[in-house]
Amino acid sequence: MTDLASKLPARLPEVFPGIAIAALIGAVAFGLHQLPHMNAVSPAILAAVIGLFLAHAVKLPDRAEAGIAFSSRSLLRWAVALLGLQVSFGQIVAIGWTGFAIVASGLAVSFVTIRALGRKLGVAPKLAELIAAGTSICGASAVAGVNAVTGAEDEDVAYAVAMVTLFGTAAMLLYPLIDHWLMLDARRYGLWAGASIHEVAQVVGATAQVGPAATQSGAIAKLTRVLMLAPLVMTLRFERRKAEAGNTGAAVPLFVIGFLALVAVNSLIALPHELTALAGQISGFLLAVALGAMGLKTHINGLKAKGWAPLALGAFGTVFISLFTLGLTLAFA
Repeated sequence: MTDLASKLPARLPEVFPGIAIAALIGAVAFGLHQLPHMNAVSPAILAAVIGLFLAHAVKLPDRAEAGIAFSSRSLLRWAVALLGLQVSFGQIVAIGWTGFAIVASGLAVSFVTIRALGRKLGVAPKLAELIAAGTSICGASAVAGVNAVTGAEDEDVAYAVAMVTLFGTAAMLLYPLIDHWLMLDARRYGLWAGASIHEVAQVVGATAQVGPAATQSGAIAKLTRVLMLAPLVMTLRFERRKAEAGNTGAAVPLFVIGFLALVAVNSLIALPHELTALAGQISGFLLAVALGAMGLKTHINGLKAKGWAPLALGAFGTVFISLFTLGLTLAFA
């Protein structure tokens, strides 16, 4: 992050055109998010779709390439770091140790299982890792954050984002219907939704029909999963360093250090709600800009070429984390 801040002024003339295009996509995505019935789809996902459409509809000038690449990589790290002001260690206390154990177990077991099944199905390892991250943690934000370590192609990122969008939206619509049969109380329903549905907006959509108690429980569980993004990224980074001889990269990526530092600040200091809300808006906008830029570099033929296996992996992952966390919720919550 420090390196980014020092290089940006010198590179500004080079990267400005591409950043401006990606920022315009992010702004349009935020505008669409405000429309009726669109609030369950995050601006980041909308931006990725807009970027993908524009990649096939218009020919971008060559001078925009540097800024688009900068937006899809460097701005992304700032977006993930700023997520730290949306979560706190106090949420672990609020959810209780049993709730935390359910969330953590669901995340860890799902990630490992999805990644392992990806190998069995012949899914490219980096794509399988992104699908596992998006499914087990926090949707598009996790895909983007983990890719800072994974280093997958933009088509892989777009595919993984599409998976968490498709199956997370399906879960958002199906969970309230399933709950009519399960008849969970509001707290346990919210815990289950927050521990298993992919995007924050999808969790809110799935719990709002049950009531404010379910929404509160779901939001706390979901944000606890977001908090676990940093440990997962660090674990994957250590895996890479161990597997790649001569790897001289930082043991802990700087954006993860920034994320954890802001979590600590938010945990130890009573920050004004206006400040954390503004940080959330900025983080969301930067993430939309980054995914919009990734969409601009993605081509539909590259997505089609990946075949059915990643689609099956995304479907399996969604069902697995749903059933696994439901079992834990019914048994222990």
